[in-house]
Order: sequence, then structure tokens, then C-alpha cells
Amino acid sequence: MIDAILLTTPRVSTFNGDQHLTNASGFFFRREDRLFLVTSRHVMIDKESDHRPTRIEIELHNNPQNLAESIGLSIPLYRDGTSLWRQGTDTAGEIDVAVIELDRSALPEDLLYRVFGPEHLVDPQEQVEVGSSILVVGFPLGFHDTLHHMPVVRQAVIASSFGFRFEGMGYFLTDGRTHRGISGAPVVMRAPDLDGMEGDLPWKLLGVHSARLDVGTRDMVLDEALGLNCAWYADILLTLTEA
Repeated sequence: MIDAILLTTPRVSTFNGDQHLTNASGFFFRREDRLFLVTSRHVMIDKESDHRPTRIEIELHNNPQNLAESIGLSIPLYRDGTSLWRQGTDTAGEIDVAVIELDRSALPEDLLYRVFGPEHLVDPQEQVEVGSSILVVGFPLGFHDTLHHMPVVRQAVIASSFGFRFEGMGYFLTDGRTHRGISGAPVVMRAPDLDGMEGDLPWKLLGVHSARLDVGTRDMVLDEALGLNCAWYADILLTLTEA
């Protein structure tokens, strides 16, 4: 038996042509009959670090009877010089979430995966208590089950008032250990039941993990890192996946 939540999150690799650049995380999101890959916007482009991949690759399970089998699906990021992903902005600036639509005809016929949909989203106005236990599903430092091609989960808790834009930004804070490579991971909370949900995925999708948060005045010798992270509210996906 495989935990369904692990099948939502493929490993993402970025490339400039054939040159491998970075590793990241992502997850599947369905909007009616369209399928999207969700990740952090800085996975697609990060001008500050001059990170400009031309394509990404995700690892897919193509044999439900043997999880040791997998294939890589290459996804171009540009066509005729125009970016193919979608990203958003709000009153505070750019939102660190991006989606790119997947061509279903290019997917394996026996693809084994699970997908979030609008029914899994949590309205920021919905009450979720601070300190609530959550999971971040992804590939920290690229680490994963290399035999079965599965992500791992990190435990965290909600560290700021859910529904309030922390310092005016479109994210809330989580408290948990995270690393490079987990950018774009889904931040989820166990749902009490499957009421209103399709399939076997009893998880609420709260946010998209972005990055660790640090304090510029922290003494790098005397003070430990805060261990706090930014998670952008997942309801942005309704805007980014509109027809």
C-alpha cells in the first residue's frame, strides 16, 4: 500500500539545454479536464541568481505494478521566446508560485499518480489554528527513495495566523526543517474524511512551500537559523489555472 499523498509530488529537475542546473519539488493540480504541474516561480526563473532554465524534467511512475520503474518527462519552458508557465502578482508584488499545463497525450498510458483539485483547497478565511500539525512533501537536497522514486515528508506546524498575510505578503509561516530542493512542495493537513473529495486523497492543500525565512541581523556564529519558512496560500491556484 502506497500513501496516496506521496503520489502527488514528482521530483523536478531544471535544465539549460542538456546542462542540469537544480533540483526542486512540485505537485499535480487538476482543473476540470486540464492537468497542471505546480512549483515555485523561482524554480522557473530567478533573476537575482541568474537562474534561467529552458526546460524542466519530472520523474513519473509508468508501471503501477513496479514502482522501481520510472521515466522522465521533459517540459519546455518557452515557445518562440514566450514563457509557457503562469505566475501571479498581488498588491505586494510577485507571488512565488508558478503552474505549467501538462500535455496529457505526452503522459504514460499507465501513469500512477494522484492529483489535487479545487476541492482540496483551504479558503484563507477558514479557521486553521496556529500550531496545527502539517506536512511538507518533497525532495530536500534531492533526497528521496531512489529505488521507488518517492518523496519524503517533513513535519511542521503553522507558525503564523492562517488567513493573515504575514507582513502584507501572500504567505503564512511554517515552523519546520526544510532544505534546498523542497521549493514548490505542497503544504498539507490531514482531512478528517473524504467528504466532497474525489479519489483517495484525504488531505487539505494549504500552501506551496517557497523558502526559508531568516533575519538579516542574525549573528551567523551565535544565533541559530530561525527554522521558519514561507508558504504561499494555495488558493492562488484558482487564479493561475483559469481557462
